Amino acid sequence: MTAPVGKITREDTIKMDGADPIAHLRERFELPEGDIYLDGNSLGALPMGVMERLEVAVKKEWGQGLIRSWNDADWYPAPQRAGAAIARILGADDDEVIVCDSISVNLFKLLVGALRMRKDRKIIVSEIGNFPTDVYINQEVADLMGCELRCVMPEEVEAAISAAGDNLAIVQLTHVHYKTGRIYDMQGITKKVQDLGGLVIWDLAHSAGCLPVQLNDCNADFAVGCGYKYLNGGPGAPAFVFVARRHFEAMDQPLRGWHGHAEPFAFTQEYKPHPTIDQMLTGTASQLATLALETALKVFEDVDMNLLRQKNMALGDLFIALVEQELGGMNFELASPKEAEHRGSQVSLIHEEGYAIMQAVIARGIIGDFRAPDILRFGFASPYVRYIDIWDSIAHLRDVMEMREWDQPKFKERRAVT
Repeated sequence: MTAPVGKITREDTIKMDGADPIAHLRERFELPEGDIYLDGNSLGALPMGVMERLEVAVKKEWGQGLIRSWNDADWYPAPQRAGAAIARILGADDDEVIVCDSISVNLFKLLVGALRMRKDRKIIVSEIGNFPTDVYINQEVADLMGCELRCVMPEEVEAAISAAGDNLAIVQLTHVHYKTGRIYDMQGITKKVQDLGGLVIWDLAHSAGCLPVQLNDCNADFAVGCGYKYLNGGPGAPAFVFVARRHFEAMDQPLRGWHGHAEPFAFTQEYKPHPTIDQMLTGTASQLATLALETALKVFEDVDMNLLRQKNMALGDLFIALVEQELGGMNFELASPKEAEHRGSQVSLIHEEGYAIMQAVIARGIIGDFRAPDILRFGFASPYVRYIDIWDSIAHLRDVMEMREWDQPKFKERRAVT
């Protein structure tokens, strides 16, 4: 679906919603009346059924079943079940993804494990401007393992890969940039790295649940991702980790815990890694959070990811067109790629008063977020964001600017979470 030609009206967006083939997915979420939620790229909305599942888990399974529920309520394999559901969204096999820990912890596991697979190579390539946690973990692992981390600008990544040559061990990149939404060519970069004998670790935090990622078609080696953004698993939901089956035997991840053991309930002193994706587990799962994520993933059971992608591209195109139509002369600059195929499910704007503007817009019930130093970020979760939401959001943003509503002390005071 494309934005109308000529001046776009609110009535046009109503027609677009009427023709939306996945409009019914909005009914699968509990959305607060009066808010327009454009921050699913940071924390997904609450899917129907999650609260009920948690109530059963707490009151019945924990409260009454107690420890018996690890078996009787089938708690124990929840990380594997949720991982299999995510795998289907990401174009992986069911047994190649498992839910556990956080992106940071899983990235550490993969980096060390992958470097152990390439012991004779010493260069890790990543990008300047990558999400800070990824850079921090990359640097720490490089220091621990005696390697060199080369962080370069995004447009220099492929040259840095070539320059590393046969000393290239790992390339670690975020598929969709957290600020700009720029997308890397997963297939092309993966092939380039593998042709040189290296391995690639993809961060799918802003890809999983909104892009039709095809990990196995791209011959991906490893990936990590987030459960609480577009997958809607709730605040602090566990992350996931992907390991291509061909690497199961060679993977030697450093955080050896009893749940990653081949026989965890044998309680042996000698560690023997599980031969499957279970080797990526360390400690006991955050069980309630895992059950919430597992339930949230039911939203995607009958969803064509290509339709989700078509819609979020159209939502982004509409947003950009309305920025150009309605916000001219207000000093906004587009930070995201204008071409939809190069942009994830978000659009970011630059403005020197970005923080205050975003706070003023949020006060009107238009929920986006801010990323320092000057980025206003708007995410488009296709299952529940409507085209009319885009129109109304831009209308509110225009009013905030025209009335200088943002220029108040209460909107300029930085809060703990931006």
